[in-house]
Parts: sequence; structure tokens; C-alpha cells
Amino acid sequence: MIASAARAMFGYLFLIFMVRVVGRRPGTQMTPFDFVFVFFIGGLSLTPMVGNDRSIVNAVVIITSIAATHYVLTWLKHRYPVLERVVDGTPLVLFEHGQWAIDTLRQNLIPTDDVLTAVRGKGLRSMDDAAYAVVERNGEITVFARG
Repeated sequence: MIASAARAMFGYLFLIFMVRVVGRRPGTQMTPFDFVFVFFIGGLSLTPMVGNDRSIVNAVVIITSIAATHYVLTWLKHRYPVLERVVDGTPLVLFEHGQWAIDTLRQNLIPTDDVLTAVRGKGLRSMDDAAYAVVERNGEITVFARG
């Protein structure tokens, strides 16, 4: 059981790391931290139903281990803001005062069409009407109109 709990905790932390490495895509409403928790718990919940190991005790141990790891990591993020930035990321400026942040767009695989969609969603006609466009930690693009 201890080995199962250790594998579960490692898998959880590894998935958070992988989501951060792969990057964010606009349109999601959850941070990578939240996404991994939901995805991982969902996958682990299936194991006792369809997997070879149908032990309820083992399933409870694994899911409880993940929940405890999530709680501790949430507490650590609250206590240490640097850890929160590492796990959840920071907002990224995509467009500022008429200039595209080409490197940021490229590194995060965000097409300019996604930014233009957010601009239109804000009721603006073009990028000329926008002062800033920022991809938030949850992947949503926020647009600020020119003042």
C-alpha cells in the first residue's frame, strides 16, 4: 500500500510538471494545478472499476494520497508565493501598446487569431482598439481597451 501511495504522489507531481512544460492554451477555465487534480483523480477512480487491481482499500489509499498531496501543495502554495508561481504560472503579456510579444506567443503556442477572437469578444473592432492582451494563469485571454 505504501508503494501505491508513493506511485500516486509521484504521478500527481509529475503530471503537474508535464502540464507546466507543455504550456497553456487559451480557453480553459482551470489552472494546470486544478486540471491535473481533476484528471488524475478521475483516472484513479476508474482503476478499481476496470483495472486488474479491484481492491477498494487500495483505491481509497491511492485517492486519499492524491487528495492529501493536493491539500499539502495548496497549503505550500499559499505559504510560499514562489511555489505558487512555479505550479500555477503567471499572467503573460501577449500584446502591449501596439506591439505583439512574438516570443511569448511562440513559446506558449498561442496563435494571434486566439487573441483577435478575445479582442472581438470584448467588443473591439481590431487590435488598434486594444492596449493590452494578457493570457491569464487559467489560460483565458483578457483584453484591455485603449483608454
